[in-house]
Amino acid sequence: QLQASGGGLVQPGGSLRLSCATSGFTLENYSVAWFRQAPGRVPEGVSYIYGSGGDTYYADSLRGRVTISRDSAKNTVYLQMNSLTPEDTALYYCARGSRLNSGTWWQTRYYRYKGPGTLVTVSS
Repeated sequence: QLQASGGGLVQPGGSLRLSCATSGFTLENYSVAWFRQAPGRVPEGVSYIYGSGGDTYYADSLRGRVTISRDSAKNTVYLQMNSLTPEDTALYYCARGSRLNSGTWWQTRYYRYKGPGTLVTVSS
């Protein structure tokens, strides 16, 4: 299972840290990715992490503003987001996959399991 949390209302320029609590599998053996979906738009890959954290990928549009990390002891993957803008408003969710590469990590079809999302609203 995967459960995202940490969303909410934040002002432009603010920060949020999202958490993806996992259970039922060994986190080190799978990848976890964050996706987001704004109303009327297709899901967008935000970031990805595999293993102990050596494999990470970020969407070009978000690089430098987001950081993905994991705490294996807590079976949790985090997404730190900074300098948020209204364009970041979306439902954010995490998904579990296998080891992927730069050409595939952002495609939802490679993730068999995903959890319910957490809503991030950036507005003044």
